Amino acid sequence: MLAILSAIVPVGFIILIGVIAGKILTVEVHSLSQITVYILAPALVIDGLYRTTLSASNIGLILLGFALISLVMAIVVEIMAYCLSLDDDTRKSLMAAAVMPNNGNMGLPVASFALGAAGLERAIIYMIGSSILLFGISPAYLRGKSFLSGFRLVFRLPLIWSIFIGISFQTFSFHLPLQLDKSVSYLGEAAIPLALIILGIQLSQQKLAIGKLELLGAGLRLLVAPLLAFAIGNSLGLTGMDLKILILQSAMPTAVNTVILVTEFGGSAALMARTVVVTTLASFLTIPFFLWLLKVYLTSVRDKGGKKRRGLVS
Repeated sequence: MLAILSAIVPVGFIILIGVIAGKILTVEVHSLSQITVYILAPALVIDGLYRTTLSASNIGLILLGFALISLVMAIVVEIMAYCLSLDDDTRKSLMAAAVMPNNGNMGLPVASFALGAAGLERAIIYMIGSSILLFGISPAYLRGKSFLSGFRLVFRLPLIWSIFIGISFQTFSFHLPLQLDKSVSYLGEAAIPLALIILGIQLSQQKLAIGKLELLGAGLRLLVAPLLAFAIGNSLGLTGMDLKILILQSAMPTAVNTVILVTEFGGSAALMARTVVVTTLASFLTIPFFLWLLKVYLTSVRDKGGKKRRGLVS
């Protein structure tokens, strides 16, 4: 349990610093977010892909797992919205809350603290899929336009181009001269603490209010999604660290950027903001729970495998 707390407490501490900063300082969050989105996050992706030890098969299965989880969650939300006769704005907001996890501000730091470098490099792959959904597909869905227009938006973001650069460096074994790879690495390392501080500042500006819809969104995001990830991960044959990351990243709270998206493209911004706060606070209980559950499950699988091998030897 101490190891699990040591993975989540540092994350909460940095977020708390952001909350305090948001209360006592005059901070331009938009500028900080731009630095993260346009400089630090792309550097983290380039550095992660540049140094990755993952095979194409690992990367493909993680992305496929994320895509299947998102698809099933979207179907579940559509069915629930129909059964509950939700209006269009509420349906869109519930979809954003349930399907769009905070894999940048929250997911990468948790993966880094909980699972180390091996977890972080897989979390970056998961974040790539999440970013395409968040910035490409979701605006088209919320606005009601074609997905082609959404993908045009994706290709205007530096994050996508950083994926191509990182993969190219890895594929062709290109080494940056004059230790420029260290510069990229330093920029990438700065993305994680700054993302948490930004999250804390953003949370300090939101009010906590819990209603039925907020609880529904939180339940879908924090409980249903990781359980679904467990089922899909096992069906895809994922094991070990790959399975851990698929489940852990699926257990992240609702992405803060969903508030901006529903404000810009359609949905209830007030409901979205409240859901972000509720899921983020609740995740400090649910994430340790799933970390513990993963530890118990993988230990039991390992023990069963050891018994089978001993049985064959005897």
